Amino acid sequence: MSLLSPLTAIGLMSGTSLDGVDAALIQTDGTRIFRHGPALTVPYTAELRARLRRILDEAPQLASSDPALLSAEHDLTKVHAIAVEKLRQMAPDMPADLIGFHGQTILHQPGRTWQIGNAIALSSATDLPVIHDFRSADVHAGGEGAPLAPLYHAALLHDQPRPVAILNIGGVANLTLLTSTGEILACDTGPGNALLDDWTFRHTGIPYDKDGRLARSGKVSASILKQLVAHPFFSKPAPKSLDRLSFHTALQNIAALSPADGAATLVAFTAETIARTPLPEQPQAWFVCGGGRHNSAIMEALTQRLPGQVSPAEILGWNGDALEAECFGFLAVRSLYGFPLSLPSTTGVPAPQQGGRLSCGGITPWKAKAVLNTKLQYNIA
Repeated sequence: MSLLSPLTAIGLMSGTSLDGVDAALIQTDGTRIFRHGPALTVPYTAELRARLRRILDEAPQLASSDPALLSAEHDLTKVHAIAVEKLRQMAPDMPADLIGFHGQTILHQPGRTWQIGNAIALSSATDLPVIHDFRSADVHAGGEGAPLAPLYHAALLHDQPRPVAILNIGGVANLTLLTSTGEILACDTGPGNALLDDWTFRHTGIPYDKDGRLARSGKVSASILKQLVAHPFFSKPAPKSLDRLSFHTALQNIAALSPADGAATLVAFTAETIARTPLPEQPQAWFVCGGGRHNSAIMEALTQRLPGQVSPAEILGWNGDALEAECFGFLAVRSLYGFPLSLPSTTGVPAPQQGGRLSCGGITPWKAKAVLNTKLQYNIA
């Protein structure tokens, strides 16, 4: 039997919540997970977060040469490099072979996805080859370009009874369902934390609703919730995907509510749209990752609305804050080996689609390829 050699990858992820950079080490051959290494988060400064938020608002009209965009890209790439260096210091026993660099999504629309981050500069700063641009090939082939975590989720869930789901609640919420027949189905479900974060910041000056305290002190407006969930997106079959700002008009719907009632209604919006996602069968268990699982109001709402057991990812021994970063380390190895990153049932792409690009900065391309080619040998077992 021929087995691919495992590689040690640093995965980097900055989500649409704009809170910072998650970094995680993972050892994998792109199909199996051999070791989970340490993980960390390097927060964005309030100033950089504000700049990125302005860029998100303006992205549909921005040119790639816009000076403000290039400045923000430069600064966020430096934060990623800092995260890599700190992570390497934490794990001297897990020397990395490569980096999976997702970058910062500033726009995601049908037929267009845009992540910023300078892969060549990151490679130069870390002296490691960098795999990046994970979504473009899928979009160009006719897929949604998101979500990209399902194949990693499937690897994590390989020994769990099916049907089973992983639910990620970041700025946007998305789920991966492993069906009883072995299919991997995935989609974005609707808002995650993004609307609640924006509402909370607008009314309290705090960037998120810590532990759901604001939402827990309010009451859900059933009439406004009914309006919000009537959007046609929620009755569309999977696969489907969203931009962080796709439902930003919801903040106008709740504008007349008190801060607490608005927060409670947004929490209910997140939970209700997850529960209404059209699925061929309902999971027996939901394992929740992403920042939303730290919000007790969201977790309580999910427990009330979802069939099956709802648990944080930690119940399986995972680090729920690190899974998305680990995912892009996993996908970097899959990209290097030429494995698909997406499937028709996860992004709507017509056929399983490869993706990702290799960039080298301070390392010459021949050196990077020589190092990686040494690893890319087949072990005969």
